[in-house]
Amino acid sequence: MSNDLVYDVTEADFEAKVVRRSFEVPVVVDFWAGWCQPCLALGPVLERAVLAHKGEVELARVDVDQSPQLAAAFGVQGIPAVKAVIDGRLVDEFVGAQPAPVVEQFIQSLLPSQADLAAAEASALDPEAAAARYREILEGDPSNVAARVGLASLALDRGDPAAAMDLLTPVEYDQEVAEPLASARLALEASDPGSPFGAVARQATDGQPDQALAELLAAVREGPGERRERARELMLDVFRLLGDGHPLSRRYRRELTTALF
Repeated sequence: MSNDLVYDVTEADFEAKVVRRSFEVPVVVDFWAGWCQPCLALGPVLERAVLAHKGEVELARVDVDQSPQLAAAFGVQGIPAVKAVIDGRLVDEFVGAQPAPVVEQFIQSLLPSQADLAAAEASALDPEAAAARYREILEGDPSNVAARVGLASLALDRGDPAAAMDLLTPVEYDQEVAEPLASARLALEASDPGSPFGAVARQATDGQPDQALAELLAAVREGPGERRERARELMLDVFRLLGDGHPLSRRYRRELTTALF
């Protein structure tokens, strides 16, 4: 079967059909082969589960014989191998034929919860109404990342990085938190009159990241000590703020590695 929700992909169109598409909807990638009996058993189960969700998730099928480099890139050692991609990242996976309930649970875990959807709707409200809605969500789901990020963003907008830190620290290991948490740490550093890097942190958040990174790198190169470690940590926060793909992040990450090792 091949349609808008279930389709074959190759090395030529994987970037467009899976990686870029995953920023709009979760994409489940099924690595399979025509000679693999467990693959042939799992395929229809995956297709039915995906179609039942009516566009909330999509299924991309990769024939490992036709696209061996893709299989190698994803570390596929046995098939069927099923990988889930969201926002360009591998977020979950399983290997081997699984029964329908297990497949359905796997797909459900990729979809936003009702609390996540409510948090997304709250982002369109005015700040006061949004804050009230985020707090309401957190009363029912204290670990809801979207609501915590939303409240933290409002705290940063009103110049309260300490409140943003308090909101984000309990969920700091979630990928979605990396950028706002970096913003909060830099803003807190910038507001600390006793910090030797206060001015540098202000540069990083005021549109002068190149100058900020250059000064932090110089501090790292001074040698071991607390100042060097703090400069390293702030550089990592600037990278998170810019994004890993930003030219400055790539350039200064290489220079930081050289300085440290």
